[in-house]
Amino acid sequence: MKVALKDDERIDQLYSQDIKIIQNPNVFSFSLDAVLLADFISVSKSPKTKLVDLCAGNGAVGLFSAHKTNGMIYEVELQSKLADMAQRSVQLNDLQNQITVYNTDINDIYAQIPKDSVDVVACNPPYFADLDTSKKNPNQYLAIARHEIKTNLNQVLSITSGLLKTNGRCFFVYRPDRLIELLDKMQANRLVPKEITFIYPRSDRDSNMILVSGIKDGRAGGLKIKPAITVYQDHSDEYTESIHRVLYGN
Repeated sequence: MKVALKDDERIDQLYSQDIKIIQNPNVFSFSLDAVLLADFISVSKSPKTKLVDLCAGNGAVGLFSAHKTNGMIYEVELQSKLADMAQRSVQLNDLQNQITVYNTDINDIYAQIPKDSVDVVACNPPYFADLDTSKKNPNQYLAIARHEIKTNLNQVLSITSGLLKTNGRCFFVYRPDRLIELLDKMQANRLVPKEITFIYPRSDRDSNMILVSGIKDGRAGGLKIKPAITVYQDHSDEYTESIHRVLYGN
């Protein structure tokens, strides 16, 4: 389906999934963290499955996960311009029967999606605390996406837990320097951590991203540290084989 583009918008493509997505560098553009989160998500093929993407931005994670399930996907995004981009990307890919976009605060989502009704929740939350000393982007759209201005980690985890059924699964992409906080607050919200994957820009660099999964009211213990993912080959700007697969397919 053709959709109208607005000022400064462009259409990009995730070739591995043959998904087109509307981007606007002045409002929001997805990055590798969204692609890796979508790849990390494990979800049933059942048409009865419900997957929710919180803090959805322009809808990248939900769109990139659509091939994994025959169930419904719900995108929740506060900023109206981003939600509008997500909605038009859904139309662009003819996924209106599978993906619904809600332009609402995540704290109000129970009006649309009942508590204890969701099988999988994914989130790429704002990474940075909203501190007086924080250097925020002067662009309000980008500042809200990156800093905890409109929501924070504990709110995200509380809503995640509230939406999930018992034994429902959650998936997050986050920063290593807040890993301990993430694990502590997950458990405080009945989300038992089960898998962690460390992402490294290069083999000789510190990790700059983590993928973490959990189970609501899951059995304690059993945490697995999965094989690390490295983005770039040594001494090269070429992607590693695993990243090339995620972006471009086999």
